Amino acid sequence: MSRSLKRVLVTGGAGFLGSHLCERLVADGHDVICLDNFFTSQKSNVLHLLDKPNFELIRHDIIMPTWLEVDEIYNLACPAAPGHYQYNPIKTIKTSVMGAINVLGMAKRCRATVLQASTSEVYGDPEVHPQTESYRGSVNPVGIRACYDEGKRAAETLFMDYHRMNGVNIRIVRIFNTYGPRMHPFDGRVVSNFIRQALRGVDITIFGDGSQTRSFCYRDDLVEGFIRMMNGSDDFTGPVNMGNPDEYTIKQLAETICELTGSGSKLIYQDLPPDDPTRRKPDITLAKQHLGWEPTIPLREGLQKTIEWFKTIHIEDYRPPTPNF
Repeated sequence: MSRSLKRVLVTGGAGFLGSHLCERLVADGHDVICLDNFFTSQKSNVLHLLDKPNFELIRHDIIMPTWLEVDEIYNLACPAAPGHYQYNPIKTIKTSVMGAINVLGMAKRCRATVLQASTSEVYGDPEVHPQTESYRGSVNPVGIRACYDEGKRAAETLFMDYHRMNGVNIRIVRIFNTYGPRMHPFDGRVVSNFIRQALRGVDITIFGDGSQTRSFCYRDDLVEGFIRMMNGSDDFTGPVNMGNPDEYTIKQLAETICELTGSGSKLIYQDLPPDDPTRRKPDITLAKQHLGWEPTIPLREGLQKTIEWFKTIHIEDYRPPTPNF
């Protein structure tokens, strides 16, 4: 892996994952440019980096072109939680498609390597389990989740076409459910919802009967995967799955969070939202073979760290970003 110092752009760099990636890159000595429009992110996520000489924060919407000179680009800009991306679905798909066009154009001009943070949502409600990268997915193109699912699928198409037609050096990673400190308390994801409800001692809301499954990857493991993918062989463009292959039901997750918080919250059940996947588990064979990567932090350990962080924040500092929460 290359150890030379680089100028690195992180779009969506003030978000949950982006801020941790910026932190890691700054610690490694790179010159880091964080670009974010703060649609769903928090400036407080990168406040501790502002006095670092090798960190720069720019407020900008990636839908609009920007001209920077960089060596590497991590394209993480996009609302990623259903409550966020369904709040403004047109904005969401614009961010995925026009954002991809803009970062790819920059990468072409600068001859930079560009990594696309794609998603397991490209598999939709999968008919194959676990999901391998060769599986083409089962996505409803006109459903309420399509702005995100199809936006990310279109972005992958753009990345591959820029690579084939213009020789742009690309990387594509498909992120499965990820959690950890700095998750937005009101992002609508199950981990943040359950922890917030458990700490308040209110009923924990499970959509569906709780038998649907997810695989939860701790943020540090995922950031390590990003770095390895960016620094890996140019011959391995992906897509590559990144997530934890350990599979849990949503009910198991809720019960574990209640146990770790000591909460007496009761579990209540509501109807499953349309197009919500019933099973989700990554096959990470390619990540192991090409990157030597696999998650190392078990769910209980990661949840405990996340719960401790939730205990330190002032919930009133975080506004619910949508009318839904």
